[in-house]
Amino acid sequence: MTMTDQPAGPPAGTPEREDLPAAAGARPAEDCPGTCPTCGTADPTGEHGPPETARERVNRRWHEILQETRVAQTGVQILFGFLLSVAFTPLFRDLATFDRVVYVLTVVLGAGATASLIAPVSIHRFLSGQRLKAEVVEAAGRLMMTGMVLLALTIGCTLLLILHVVLPSLLAELIAGGVMLWFALCWYVLPLRLRRRARRDA
Repeated sequence: MTMTDQPAGPPAGTPEREDLPAAAGARPAEDCPGTCPTCGTADPTGEHGPPETARERVNRRWHEILQETRVAQTGVQILFGFLLSVAFTPLFRDLATFDRVVYVLTVVLGAGATASLIAPVSIHRFLSGQRLKAEVVEAAGRLMMTGMVLLALTIGCTLLLILHVVLPSLLAELIAGGVMLWFALCWYVLPLRLRRRARRDA
């Protein structure tokens, strides 16, 4: 075979392209946005990939819950540690009755948030190997939501306790109420609105 008879290959330094048919269930990148060729549904965002199996969905949800739990646990543990140390400071004896009530309520809420956010780890450890991962994921998701509500209330009460010591009573309550409103908007109203919009678009 002469030099002119050899098949032309890609230029040096150019990555080779495989123009072979895609494997079954695969979704070419150029097909999105548009219609997902796997299931035929509309895919305007290009995020609709091959359908998950039940096992893959459970595993993905569990890993997501673990990541979320790590973030929430760090915050609640630092806050709860701070609350426990307040009772042993000299200024605690000078707190008024209202401030003491707020402090007790804050500690109880912080303990409840800590229990809810750590509970998924305990549940997983007790039920590991029992083929109940779907039930564990469902229970962990509900506990995470409960823990986030308790954590938001704990932060609000902590803020009220601190502001009530350094500011006039009414101003402290207004600021704490405004912060709690912002928490509600960021943590609950916005996610629910985005989910409702996604369902409407679908």
